[in-house]
Amino acid sequence: MRQAPANVLNVVEPVVESLGYELVGVEYLAQGHGDLLRVYIDAEDGIKVEDCQRVSHQLSGVLDVEDVIKGHYSLEISSPGLDRPLFNAAHFERFAGAEIKLRLDAPLDGRRKFRGVLVGVLDGDVRLLVDGEEIRVPLASVDKASLVAQF
Repeated sequence: MRQAPANVLNVVEPVVESLGYELVGVEYLAQGHGDLLRVYIDAEDGIKVEDCQRVSHQLSGVLDVEDVIKGHYSLEISSPGLDRPLFNAAHFERFAGAEIKLRLDAPLDGRRKFRGVLVGVLDGDVRLLVDGEEIRVPLASVDKASLVAQF
């Protein structure tokens, strides 16, 4: 997954949690002209713009002092939204029964993209019902995964 390196997570997580938010995940995207550090936060009552501003203000100062990201980058603080990203095995377990979509690093049986009902995780594999058939995808092979927004 596009999860940020451990040294970045080790700086971000305590800051976010000390402010009373759940750290959903952190993406680091190298974009050539300026990288992007996207931090997803959540709270029991949801996230407002003011929450994102609060975390951004605290986190940007800490990141500058710790200097864990070299060069120019943009910091983005976001709610996970209705199409909440899934970053780890605990997320895949928590949202069992929900419809998800995922993309793999490399094709599995000729496919990189899957959409189906999440069954859970077993032995390091994400279990997914696709067209009535259960498939298993190695969690380590997942590039990106998210819930499918239900309206």
